[in-house]
Amino acid sequence: MIRDIEITKRIVERFTQEFLSNVQVDVAIAGAGPSSLTAARLIAQAGKKVAVFERRLSVGGGMWGGGMMFPVIVVQPAGSRLLSDVGVSLREEGGYYTANSVESVTKLCSAAIDAGASIYTCMAVEDVVLVDQRVTGFVLNWTPALNSELPIDPLAIEAKLCIDATGHGCEIAHMVHDRGIQLRTPTGGISREGGMWAEMGERAVEEDTKEVYPGLIVAGMAATAVFGAPRMGPIFGGMLLSGKRAAEMSLDLL
Repeated sequence: MIRDIEITKRIVERFTQEFLSNVQVDVAIAGAGPSSLTAARLIAQAGKKVAVFERRLSVGGGMWGGGMMFPVIVVQPAGSRLLSDVGVSLREEGGYYTANSVESVTKLCSAAIDAGASIYTCMAVEDVVLVDQRVTGFVLNWTPALNSELPIDPLAIEAKLCIDATGHGCEIAHMVHDRGIQLRTPTGGISREGGMWAEMGERAVEEDTKEVYPGLIVAGMAATAVFGAPRMGPIFGGMLLSGKRAAEMSLDLL
């Protein structure tokens, strides 16, 4: 016999247990795009506790839509290995690799979870925890509550390191800089993302994956936006390599 109350109990009990196990983590990541999922997988594989918080109902960021809603993405050879590592089927032609965008998102997400990462959807990072001039955690709230502008107080989690992988909006970096705090960038602030130039953008997004304030690393399009690098469109190798660099940097800093 199926009892509705038992279904409710099972959901609430499991969520509560798992969430409480993630209120203190080694690395907390805002946003669940390709750079984030790659970073989460590699950090978890190294035995560290990592949790990802995504404000939308689904993960994957802009990768789902491929190029202009054609569900195909392009990756360069270096980035392609990070897809093949999780079992994505690739097609090579003239030095470019193509992959199905839906397959790529689902396998990146599955691999991160299999490695031990926790991923939460509809949970937005509303603010950062700042202690002794260091980002030490995220302030969380439900996305529907924020969208409805309900006066609901948030909850906080603690992390040894935080990663801003919120995409073009670089939301976490803004939360720090908008308080008048200088970032570790050439201008001390946040630059405007450049126009499309895939060759330069692919290099820059990996190079600009850096710790911009104690305890805060920027990755993916958040790094592009913070440092003012060119955007690159539906080629995603740089995003994956940025996630790899963010993971390596996190493991070095922990």
